[in-house]
Amino acid sequence: MTRKAASIAGALLVMSAPLVFAQHVVGAHPDKSVPMPVSLDPAKSFQAAFARVGDDLYISGRPTADALRQLHDKGVTTVVNLRTPEEMSHIGFDEAAEVAKLGMKYVYLPVRGSTDMPYSPATVDGFSRALKEANGGVLLHCTVAWRASHLWSAYLIRERGMSVDSALSQGRAINLMDDHHMSEGRQPVEDFLGRDLAELRHGRKP
Repeated sequence: MTRKAASIAGALLVMSAPLVFAQHVVGAHPDKSVPMPVSLDPAKSFQAAFARVGDDLYISGRPTADALRQLHDKGVTTVVNLRTPEEMSHIGFDEAAEVAKLGMKYVYLPVRGSTDMPYSPATVDGFSRALKEANGGVLLHCTVAWRASHLWSAYLIRERGMSVDSALSQGRAINLMDDHHMSEGRQPVEDFLGRDLAELRHGRKP
């Protein structure tokens, strides 16, 4: 093969190679666009749901201790937990201690929609801060990814300027379950934002 032919062959090989772009939604300077969540197989490691947003955010139901170790190996450095102390007493291991043993940061933001642990804008503040301060991947979880999906949607609306419909679509791709209504007819995403969302008025009590 002549030098010119080899050069052409090399150029064609480079052109045919797939282009791989990392999509970052975590850190002080995340990408401007936020990709749709990709649903992953929760298997026996996560309860009910497990999804990835971009290359550095995971949103899930309750993780096992082994799941935390696996995510650590994938570059996760921060775990944000929305489960209440009562819920945490039944999981069979100390999540905070396991996270610390792995050298990851543990951010505890327990919510359940009660007066002592309300869904509120303060939780969005804490989650937003955790994302900005993370120096690696982040796991956001609750029990079945329902509360986590609502918090993610609220964060996208308030902090990333995403339209309500698009943010709700993101949450639905994980486990938003917005057809599941609270007794007052409000959804957690609304309390996280501190305002009603007209887009969620379907099926609401008059």
